[in-house]
Amino acid sequence: MTQDDPKTLVSTDWLAAHLKDPDLRILDASWYLPAEGRDPKAEYDAGHIPGARFFDIDDISDHRSDLPHMAPPVEKFMSRMRAMGVGDGHQVVVYDGAGLMSAARVWWLFRLMGQTNVAVLDGGLPKWQAEGREIEDMPPMVRDRHMTVRVQNHLVRDVTQVSAAAKLGDHEIVDARAPARFKGESPEPREGLRSGHIPGARNVFFKTLLNDDATMKSPEEIRAVFQAAGVDLSKPVITTCGSGVTAAVLSLALEHAGKPDHSLYDGSWSEWGAFPTLPIATGDA
Repeated sequence: MTQDDPKTLVSTDWLAAHLKDPDLRILDASWYLPAEGRDPKAEYDAGHIPGARFFDIDDISDHRSDLPHMAPPVEKFMSRMRAMGVGDGHQVVVYDGAGLMSAARVWWLFRLMGQTNVAVLDGGLPKWQAEGREIEDMPPMVRDRHMTVRVQNHLVRDVTQVSAAAKLGDHEIVDARAPARFKGESPEPREGLRSGHIPGARNVFFKTLLNDDATMKSPEEIRAVFQAAGVDLSKPVITTCGSGVTAAVLSLALEHAGKPDHSLYDGSWSEWGAFPTLPIATGDA
């Protein structure tokens, strides 16, 4: 059972009870790798949780960067949110069509922008539908709402900061990719990237933090998963993955488990794996 927390995770029961709240804003943040062959916007148009707006992770990003869906400039985030009718005083709930994956990225993005009243729907759309709850195919009526943004720079890390952390060993770098990718045994889904991981990183595959129904494990179980992977939770944690999406599942899990000193490497392996001058490691952590 989810212990409902409007700043991290809420259950389908909580959302159903608050669905008509005037200051609730629901976002469908579904996103998939190209190989999955799914169109998240088409799926949203076909059916979504009542009142949900579609949050396009690839569009609401920094298009000045060659890297995929990097955090957008403040002005772009503010203008997109205003156009979606999301702003100050709103409680935001984010979900996705995988259960719990890309919604965590949008949760982290809101936190980066200084918004704390944001939660991920535990189990996402699959759990909502499995329980026979209401779905609609009409977009919501939107009214402008101003959003005040205060960027929380401590929540994001760039390649220079991660490189320093890897050398100094003063942070735990935790990689959310599947073990075969972490070890360098399977190729990366993006062309031109080397295989392996950041030296000194630990591997916590994001799915190991989830139950069979894609809900988040308990805080005690989350801590056990990180500790079993060799992560020293007394150190601050930098999360990473392929492109900064599933790393946010780790960030959400850490926050849910009561460990707030975490940050996310936004460039992740899409950046690190592309630089021939950066060191890589293969095999187990």
